Parts: sequence; C-alpha cells; structure tokens
Amino acid sequence: MTSNTGLAPSFAILKRIVLASGEGVGQMVGRLLLPGLLALVAFAEAAADERPNIVIILADDLGFSDVGCYGGEIPTPHIDSLAAEGIRLMQFYNCGRCCPTRASLLTGLYPHQAGVGYMEPTNRYNRPIAHLPAYQGFLNRRCATLAEVLSAAGYQTLMVGKWHVGSEKGQRPLDRGFERFFGLCGGACHYFRPQQGQIFLQDDPLWPLPEDFYTTDYFATYAARFIAEASRDRPLFLYVAFTAPHWPLHAWPEDIARHRGKYRIGWDEIRRRRFAAQKQKGLFPAELSLSPRHPDSYDWNQADQDDMDLRMAVYAAMVERMDRAIGQVLKALRVSGREKNTVVFFLSDNGACAEPLGKNQPKAKLPGSADSFTAYFLPWANASNTPFRLFKHWVHEGGIATPFIVRWPARIRGGVINTRQVGHVIDLMPTCLALAGVTYPAERNGMKLLPLEGRSLLPALMDPNYAEDRTLFWEHEGNRAVRQGRWKLVSYFNEIHEEIGRVGTGRRTGKWELYDMQTDRTELHDLADKHPDIVHRLAQMYQQWAERVGVRDWQELLHMGGFDNPDAIK
Repeated sequence: MTSNTGLAPSFAILKRIVLASGEGVGQMVGRLLLPGLLALVAFAEAAADERPNIVIILADDLGFSDVGCYGGEIPTPHIDSLAAEGIRLMQFYNCGRCCPTRASLLTGLYPHQAGVGYMEPTNRYNRPIAHLPAYQGFLNRRCATLAEVLSAAGYQTLMVGKWHVGSEKGQRPLDRGFERFFGLCGGACHYFRPQQGQIFLQDDPLWPLPEDFYTTDYFATYAARFIAEASRDRPLFLYVAFTAPHWPLHAWPEDIARHRGKYRIGWDEIRRRRFAAQKQKGLFPAELSLSPRHPDSYDWNQADQDDMDLRMAVYAAMVERMDRAIGQVLKALRVSGREKNTVVFFLSDNGACAEPLGKNQPKAKLPGSADSFTAYFLPWANASNTPFRLFKHWVHEGGIATPFIVRWPARIRGGVINTRQVGHVIDLMPTCLALAGVTYPAERNGMKLLPLEGRSLLPALMDPNYAEDRTLFWEHEGNRAVRQGRWKLVSYFNEIHEEIGRVGTGRRTGKWELYDMQTDRTELHDLADKHPDIVHRLAQMYQQWAERVGVRDWQELLHMGGFDNPDAIK
C-alpha cells in the first residue's frame, strides 16, 4: 500500500470529530456512525502511515482466571503487562474447543461454515461424519484465512505452535497463506519428547529434535527468530499458538518447585481468593455470586492432597513458562523496533479442561516428569474457570468465556477494561483487516467465499465505554447457545458429568436454560420458566442459524457412528 501523507491532516480532524461524537449533541450520531467512521479512520491512517504489525497469541485450555490480570495467583507478569498497557474485554468468547475456535479465529466464520463443525477427521467421533462438508475436520475452500488475506495485502505471514485445522498435505499452514511455520499440525503432543513426524519446520517434519526440547520454549524461540528475520519493508502478521497448558502435565523441575506446596489450601480456597481478586480488580460487580463447587468435585479434605497439590503446581509451572515465552516474543518486537506499532492480541481457545487423562492409574508416573502423561482433573479445572460453571466442551460460560487482551501502544490507551462489549473469535478477522486497511475478498482462486460473520472490534478497543449489541451462536457436541444482548439461551447435550470423557454422548437430556448476563454471568438463576416468550424467540433464532451454517442434529451424528447408546460407549 502506498503512502499518502497528504491525507493525514484532514483525517486527523475527522478522527477528533469521531472520537468526540459520544458527547453532547453528537451522541446519537456517534452511536450510529462510529463503527464505520473509525474503520475509515483506521484505513486512512494505514494509508498515511506504516500499517501496524499484528500478533495473535493463543493459549490452549487456559482457564478464565488463571492469569494474574484476570484474578489468578500464578505469576504472569508479561501477560499482565499487556493488560496494563492495553485493554481487556470482559465478555469475549471462543467456541468451546480447540479445533472449532481455531477455525473461527483464522476465518471469521462459524466453525461449521469453515468445515470444522466438530473435530479433526481422525477423532473417534468425527471419523464417521467426516464425509459431511460441515464436519470434514479441516478448513475448506469456501473460507480464506487471515494469513491468506493479509499475505495478498503485502503482510509477512508467520506462525509457530499448534495448527489443528488440517494435518494432511494441502491443509497445513503453508497451504493456507503462511510463509513460515514451526510447530504442530495436530492437536497435542508430548512437551519434552514429541513423536517423530509431529513437529514441523516449514512443510517438513523436524527430526531429530534438540536434547533440551520443550514445546513452549521452542515455540518462543522460533517466534522471536521469525520476528528478527522479517523484512523491515513490510508489516508482519504472527500467529503464536501455544500448546500450554493443555495436558499432558509436563514442566521443568525448577519451575514445578516454585509452586510446590502453594496449592495445599485446596481448590475451594483458590476459587474464593480468585473471585475476591476479580472483584477487587473491577472485573465483576460486587453483587455477582460465585458459582458453587461443581457437583463432581469434592471437599479438599477428601483429596490426596500431595498428589493434587503437585498436579496444580505443574499446571501453574506450565502457565508461568508460557508467560515467560510470551515475554521472549514481546522482547523480540521491542528489539526489532516494532513494539510501538504492533497490535498484540491474547486469548485462550476454550475454558479449562476437566478431561480425566491418566485418572485411576495406580502405577502412573508422577505428574510433571517426561515419563508421565496425565492431566490436573476436574476440581482444579473448576478453580481455573472461576467464577463460571462447567468446562471445555460445554457452551456455558466456563467453556466459552476467555481472557481477551489487546495492546497497541501507538493507538490504544492502556490499563482499561471494557465490561460491556461482547466479542467472539469470529471478530478477529474483521478487526485485523480493519487495522490493516484491507477489504475481505468476495472470492479467492475462483472460489466464491462465504461473507464474514464477525465484526470489527476497533470501536470498542478505542473507546472502553463503547458497546454494540450482538447476536452470537454456538454448537459443539450438541451443546447449544445463543446470546442476544443481555440474554443467553443455553443447553447441554447430556447431564451426566461423572465421566468427563463421555461428554456429548448418549441421549439429550439438557433443556433450554435462560440467563440474564447483565446480572448473572455465573448462570445460577435459570429464568426460562419466567420468560417463555424469550426462550421461544431465541430458540427459533438458534434453529435458523443452525440450518444456515450447516449444524446437524448431534443425536443423528452419534447414530452414524453407533455412539448413541450410552451403555455401548466404553
């Protein structure tokens, strides 16, 4: 894009008018015109000045309250610095699971539209339905990725970490617009000893791996290297998708030691302390109630306290190590002179994970070591998601609410919180395109593209008091939700929670529940019986959306694979 500095003075005046439109006589006009005008200003400034670099940092299975600036006790100084120098959104959503979130983040579409309505084709439950276009398990050609659109606009496109939206040739990062890639095409791997063929450099498996290999460390190393080696003539787009703190629980011994013993106070006390910290930071109103301990959790006095303290200590060590890795990426931006004009996004792909990997294995190795392969279990996941209910897989708040931080030193006022604007990962694509001054194409390589579902968040990032009503939808494993304004309609597919590994199997038992998100973000007071008209209206909207994007009835999909009988599922 060519520079046109002659436009700068007139658009500077326009910007002052736009940003002042929330005051006095211009308030109503500002509400109507602000989103479009700010996008125009962003485009004009991009034309007049250097376009911003864009960095998206995605954590894996990170709970809502795990980082310090969202109430957690785990030391995360680098993530906290992003919040101190940027803006936090308190009502930002993912898609509740790894693959769907990544598909939406990269394309600006709902997962089913992009071809990732459930999981990857090799998943046990996805395999029988992979012939359905909405459930094929990898990105289709009716969507364009952020990398494809930004690359066509002159951006350098770089990625490190977890891809998880297509692992076969023709589906990988370099096939979908990225110029450089180091990471994992699949969904999870051993942190210290990935299997041969799992870690890629460009389009080829990297083997043998260095003796000091640890995924989080090497993702940061390559991210910093890509930044250092990038041309100064063009802006860059960097997607950093960590696998931390997704299971297995693997961490360096010295990191574990710093956290050992801190969690002997138990998960109930951790939840209380995190919730108090969240209120003290202004993240939630004083009158909000903490959700009760999950019914499948139990009293700390009944726990194997040494084992459970160790599990959470390893998890905390993984989060802290990821924060240190993020610090390495931020340092590379600073050293390269790009820091001021780089927009950094930070978020998680879903809520904390309660999957029982390694449970009830008496001969299993202790969590943390390279010889172990286990998780931290439901009670700690319940604490990670403070103050919300449920977990990854579900579309209640514990499954889909994510920390969301944006820092842009050149433009965004730091240290502020927007508690009103509702956002979703489908908004990353239009936001990044607005930042870059790029128009989303109607077609690519002769294929007509689906129009974007998301909206630019630029107005909310520039003004923390800004809020625009949204209607958003979710479906995963039959778990369903629609949010419109203050109302959220939600249901889970199966009420059986004792075996988290059986989420989304069996027969539907969860009815529609209705919550007022203005007063009840923790979803404790179901208002469905009091407002049947709202339930009916939102349920109709959900059904129309589901038909439009390609959602299929989950019971029908289970039947295709023979998984619709709970007694037959092992």
